[in-house]
Amino acid sequence: IVVTGSDDHLWKMWALPDGNIIMTGEGHTDWLSGCCFHPRLVQTLVTSSGDTTVQIWDFSKHGCILTLEGHACTVWDCSWHSCGDFVASASMDNTSKIWDVNSERCRYTMCGHKDSVNSIEFLPFSNTVLTSSADKTLSLWDAR
Repeated sequence: IVVTGSDDHLWKMWALPDGNIIMTGEGHTDWLSGCCFHPRLVQTLVTSSGDTTVQIWDFSKHGCILTLEGHACTVWDCSWHSCGDFVASASMDNTSKIWDVNSERCRYTMCGHKDSVNSIEFLPFSNTVLTSSADKTLSLWDAR
C-alpha cells in the first residue's frame, strides 16, 4: 500500500503491485504537500497542504477527523511522533509546530529559521525534532 497526495487536493491510497485505488480522501482546499502513516494505528494518516492546514484522517470513518489550523502559509511537511500522540508540521511561514492530537491544540511553535521550513521529522523514540529550511540550515529542537 502507498499513499500519494497531489495538486487535485486529494490523497489516494493505492494497492501494490496492481495499482488499484483503494481509497480517496477529499477535504483539503489546496494541493497536498505531505502525508505520513500513524506509527501504530494503521487506519490513520496525517496530511499537510497548501491550504495552511494539517489534517488527520481515519480510514475506518472514511474521512477527516481533525483539522489543525495555525500556520499562516503553506504547510510543506508533516510527521508523527513515535508515540502517536503528536504531529509535527513545517511551514512556509518560517515556523514549525508540534500539535497535541489528544487536546487538538498546538503545543509548541518553533521559531528561528529565517526562511521557509521545508521538512520536519521526529528522531525515532525521542523528543528531538529535525527541521530543514530554505535558509540553508538544519535545526534540532527539543520538543518537550
